[in-house]
Amino acid sequence: MISLLFYRILLLLLLPLLLIFLLFRSKNNKAYRQRWSERLGLFPKPCQQAGIVVHAASVGEVIALKSFIEKLLLTYPDLPITITSFTPTGSAQVSKLFGSRVQHGYLPLDLLPCTALFLHRLKPKMMIFMETELWPNLIAQCRQQNIKLLLINGRLSKKSLVSYQKISPLIKPCLNSFDKILTQSQENLHHFLQLGAQTSRCANSGNLKFDISINEQVMAKKTELAKLLFADSSQAKRTIWLVASTHNGDEAIALAAFNELLAQYPQLLLVLVPRHPERFEQVAKLCLEHDLSLAKRSENTVITDEQVWLLDSLGELMAAFALSDIVTMGGSFNEVGGHNPLEPALFNKPVIVGHNMSNFNEIMQQLRQADAIIELVNDSDVNSTTQSTSQQLADAVSKLLQQPARQKSLGDKAFNVVLANQGASDKTLAQVQEFLASNSTKPLGENS
Repeated sequence: MISLLFYRILLLLLLPLLLIFLLFRSKNNKAYRQRWSERLGLFPKPCQQAGIVVHAASVGEVIALKSFIEKLLLTYPDLPITITSFTPTGSAQVSKLFGSRVQHGYLPLDLLPCTALFLHRLKPKMMIFMETELWPNLIAQCRQQNIKLLLINGRLSKKSLVSYQKISPLIKPCLNSFDKILTQSQENLHHFLQLGAQTSRCANSGNLKFDISINEQVMAKKTELAKLLFADSSQAKRTIWLVASTHNGDEAIALAAFNELLAQYPQLLLVLVPRHPERFEQVAKLCLEHDLSLAKRSENTVITDEQVWLLDSLGELMAAFALSDIVTMGGSFNEVGGHNPLEPALFNKPVIVGHNMSNFNEIMQQLRQADAIIELVNDSDVNSTTQSTSQQLADAVSKLLQQPARQKSLGDKAFNVVLANQGASDKTLAQVQEFLASNSTKPLGENS
């Protein structure tokens, strides 16, 4: 196929630039210049073969897959389960959640020699990709080697649809190499069909991100953080406003809002959780520039009268949700498209988001219908500024602080939305079982 051949040649030519990009990322996160052999296809040895490989690019995807992976481990105790990621934070999350129960390494760059080495080492029966993780070269090689291919929790926004349609000769065969595409919603299913996926290969199985749960690790971490937050039992418990998974620009909005809130609520504690570790120091400096007293989680400081607590750590966000009173999701004030509002909803927390939650359209629709979330208005048509957005945010938080009953109502409604939509993990597992059963009954040497 000409388009795939062109893609393979182009990526080989771009390899020096790809490596330079990883080096650039390692400037703020040294993990990007480690384990390069895995990026080139040399999956860590020793490793077991003939199992299932599940790819979860980064932290959010790993967390969303937790319920499904646990079901896989329970259903196939003798089958090696391998989880691949592409970011160091995703890798750390895999280790934290699953430890030695799974094999883990980076998914290699989508270069012919690298992916060939990767498949040769693992010889998987099945490869499972998530959301919009389309790797044309690796997927084509899996198809050639009769490895079952499954795309789960499929997500394709209108913006991504338009972008992929421009390279349809490459993407359409890639989609139709999957034995099955399980989408998050009917809207996403429709988008995959528009992109050229065959109807017989597609089904809506629901969103895996609803299948989240509270485990012992989260509760243990909650207890650990609580010792720092509420060490002095003689003091009144401070109200906690958590701004989670922030990106560049989010903190400026939150800090401006917080400065305004402090006049009326001097005991309010702001907890900031940057999405990417390489921004921890940048955010710390920004807090100090706003003349706010700061404590860092990394310094294990007991919170007394500090105004901001920077959670500059990994794997503690869920526990922080459990301890908060009001939550704002970052990434929703700009082009990022927001982060998962279901995680704080799992703890019955009232959630405030910005105007752009395009990554979670279907989830947001359900939360809106249940009156289970607060959204800020996009007033860009009237010369919106950081100041006006921060004013909206301050007003929204202030109203909730004055209305404890409204806080509880929002949190309870959001939690009920989570419960009402669970079950995608079971449907996904059923598809895996069907494929593995058909493989086991197939005569040796028969093509899939």
